[in-house]
Amino acid sequence: MQPVKIAVIGGSGLYNLEGLEFIAEVNPKTPWGHPSDAITIAKTEYGLYVAFLARHGRGHYLTPSEVPARANIAALKSIGVEVIIAYSAVGSLREELKPRDFVLPTQILDRTKGIRPSTFFEDGLVAHAMFADPFSEAVENVIWEQRGVIEGGDFHRKKTLICMEGPQFSTRAESHMYRSFGGDLINMSVLPEAKLAREAEIAYQMICMSTDYDCWKDHEEAVTVEAVVANLKANTSNAQRLLKAILPGVQAIVENGTAVEGLKGSMRFACMTAPEKRSKEAVEKLEYLLPGYYTV
Repeated sequence: MQPVKIAVIGGSGLYNLEGLEFIAEVNPKTPWGHPSDAITIAKTEYGLYVAFLARHGRGHYLTPSEVPARANIAALKSIGVEVIIAYSAVGSLREELKPRDFVLPTQILDRTKGIRPSTFFEDGLVAHAMFADPFSEAVENVIWEQRGVIEGGDFHRKKTLICMEGPQFSTRAESHMYRSFGGDLINMSVLPEAKLAREAEIAYQMICMSTDYDCWKDHEEAVTVEAVVANLKANTSNAQRLLKAILPGVQAIVENGTAVEGLKGSMRFACMTAPEKRSKEAVEKLEYLLPGYYTV
């Protein structure tokens, strides 16, 4: 099969691609295991191949902390992916970011607890990836241009996303603390996904779909699963509509090289470990992800 350069990772409430022609399913075994589920390969009406992966598995059986993020990113890289569009349900920490609004974050604050493997570089091979700007500006701009297709909600950009461990929702004290940090949104899934995509030299942009106000609004009922699910269902049709609208623009920046400008080749020179000190096992694993980068 030809390389599939665009992938969609579906979060809570988005478990498939609608309106596309099914081509195949693949389930690569990577050095970090199998992905969350089989990857669906589909084709648009104008012939573009797109990969889809359900982050939590079909049927939503993986907690945010159990998602095999390294295997997910490595598997997508192995089929040729250069751009990931990642959907996620989020809580809003700001009045103006209403439930059922869509948001493009540009920054991340990490409040996970270190129990999620967050790098491909370990066990005898050390590298440091740039991560000052965790999302792709080129992909963000393409998405923003199609914001008018969203119905029943507003579209926002340039916001800061808090990533917490979960699977429990925040306490009220935590929610107020996150607001004081400058957080605008909160979810449980952007990390380590975004970090691993950067190490794999894949352009990554998350599309956040607001489902609730977390629990910082003291005079309102705290977030419940029932409320989240109701808003998830409302957001799903918008998510599918938006995806169909943005794919031609994403394809264009993939084809002209803009999508991976500054990313492609960046990890080749990020390794700090002297060649004679590199673990053979670590080099062999990274050959799957970044072939030829670290062999001596």
